[in-house]
Amino acid sequence: MEIRAITPDYAVSPQIEPGDLPAIKAAGYVTVIDNRPDGEIPPHLQTEAMRAAAEALGLVFVANPVVGGALTMDNVTAQRAAIAASTGPVFAYCASGNRSSIVWALANAGQRPVDELIGLPARFGYQLDHLRPQIEALARR
Repeated sequence: MEIRAITPDYAVSPQIEPGDLPAIKAAGYVTVIDNRPDGEIPPHLQTEAMRAAAEALGLVFVANPVVGGALTMDNVTAQRAAIAASTGPVFAYCASGNRSSIVWALANAGQRPVDELIGLPARFGYQLDHLRPQIEALARR
């Protein structure tokens, strides 16, 4: 597992396993957001198994499955709400970390400069420049 800190309070990662959760907690994260739909992964990594493992460690677990290529405004709203409700740093994961970066950028439209929303994930290879028009449109709302 590689923790990719987009900001001091939000990190992304490719798919994690239950055994990664103690290290995530030890790194200071208090909320874990699962952006991976159950249909993409084996049963031992699906939402309820990961929720049970996270909650057993005292972590808050939020399921916000983002279907590749079909991200919705409900996903953006749910991610924003989970981040806002967290009492500390948030760790989000999906297949590669890309969807978790995209939904973070869209959820923060209007809260951070567009160049930052695109540039911070780019440090980890997540190319979000194609989202600039959507981020700018959301920022105007």
